[in-house]
Amino acid sequence: MSAKTVYYTATSLDGYIAGPDNSLDWLFQFGAEMTEDYPDFIANIGAVAMGSTTYEWVFDHLGGGGPEPQQWPYEQPVWVFTTRSLRPYPGADIRFVQGDVAPVHAQMMAEAAGKHVWLIGGGELVGKFHDAGLLDEIIVTIASVTLGAGAPLLPRAIVTPPLELVSARTYGTAFAQLHYRVQRSAAG
Repeated sequence: MSAKTVYYTATSLDGYIAGPDNSLDWLFQFGAEMTEDYPDFIANIGAVAMGSTTYEWVFDHLGGGGPEPQQWPYEQPVWVFTTRSLRPYPGADIRFVQGDVAPVHAQMMAEAAGKHVWLIGGGELVGKFHDAGLLDEIIVTIASVTLGAGAPLLPRAIVTPPLELVSARTYGTAFAQLHYRVQRSAAG
């Protein structure tokens, strides 16, 4: 297996990964396990990156600041890109970083030890990895809802060369999952 940097996420049909108030209620109405590929996906992940808004959402919804927080959902080390001071999650391997994604990506790849790096989001952070030529694949599960506004899936124009479709799958009556490879231009 060749280690890759993968954006694996869910989105509404109209391209939002969270609602206007950063809510994910639209997604969780479908239940905890929406696609059966997640266990295989996470087993091949050696490092995780997320932005501060994503981290705060996980922190708040798992009770990170409360007297009895739930277990942190990732066994892998997690790099949180932020310009703010954030509280660490009890018992979790969290590394707060800022600035250029390239040197942090090198650290993540080394720590991943041959496994993939998962970019959880948000979309702007993933865009920075793309801009640096470090994004290899996008796996997006599209839910059968529209939100009208919110946090965009990937606020970047990726036109030439276009993404290469690797596979398309359906899960039940609510989800379609598209797997894309990020192609590099001849100059890049």
